[in-house]
Amino acid sequence: MIVITAPTGNIGSHLLSLLLDSERARARDEEVRVVVRDPARLPDSVRDRVEVVTGSHGDAVVVDRAFEGADAVFWLVPPDGSLTPEAAYCGFTRPAAKALAAHGVGHVVGVSALGRGTPVAHRAGLVTASLAMDDLIAGTGVAHRALAAPSFFENLLEEVDTIRGAGVFTDAVDAGLKTPRVAVADLAAVAADLLLDRSWSGHGSVPVLGPEDLSPDDLARIMTRRLGRPVRYARQSLDELHRDLLGFRLDPAFAQGVVDMKRAKNEGLDAGVTRTPATGSPTTFDQWCARTLGPAVLAAGTP
Repeated sequence: MIVITAPTGNIGSHLLSLLLDSERARARDEEVRVVVRDPARLPDSVRDRVEVVTGSHGDAVVVDRAFEGADAVFWLVPPDGSLTPEAAYCGFTRPAAKALAAHGVGHVVGVSALGRGTPVAHRAGLVTASLAMDDLIAGTGVAHRALAAPSFFENLLEEVDTIRGAGVFTDAVDAGLKTPRVAVADLAAVAADLLLDRSWSGHGSVPVLGPEDLSPDDLARIMTRRLGRPVRYARQSLDELHRDLLGFRLDPAFAQGVVDMKRAKNEGLDAGVTRTPATGSPTTFDQWCARTLGPAVLAAGTP
């Protein structure tokens, strides 16, 4: 039995499809259970093939029911900007940590971030909170792998309208800073392999770095070529970012956590792991633009 949290999100939906279509999963008679607030958001093609536990995986009663009889769990925390970073990550995870131990779950694969072991890891805002969450899970004694991810290509989908209308996307990092970036489908593929293997033990990080380091200027150049229209990067100051986040009524500590994370990325947070065949992943940004961003930009202009 594999339990999937956040199964309707970007990563979880990819992972669910991989597990349900996996010949290896069928050969092992793996069953899949999902924890979801609204089962109606599951595709019809999925709903009848999984066991559904309705509710939040931050709820002690829900995770106690979901983890009963489970062999492995995919753990993803949807950050809640109404909370402090500690509450959003560790506070949300504490009921699950207790349930993992109580039910003797063998393996957990979680989504985390790059940065562990770097000089800025202790002052990286949301990333610092995410690393503390990893330690909380590992402390239960379960075999644990934290998928250490950089920024996702999919973050750009939040800026489809400005890319289409003004040819601009924004961030708060240096325009020339080359860092790893990854497609969520690649992260889901690594998660699926770990959940189906389960020959591993102990705890540690599994970096998933994409195929190459790219700067915001690199992204603009590739988008310009792939979309057939000029796209440029506009860097936002950390002060501007902080004001914008507070304007969205985020918890002040959470807003500061985002700012601290961006500052840490500028100072080398994502540069602590070397890309190798084991840590790289296949999808290029150019491929992702062709498959995902391009259609989204075109669709944004349709009635």
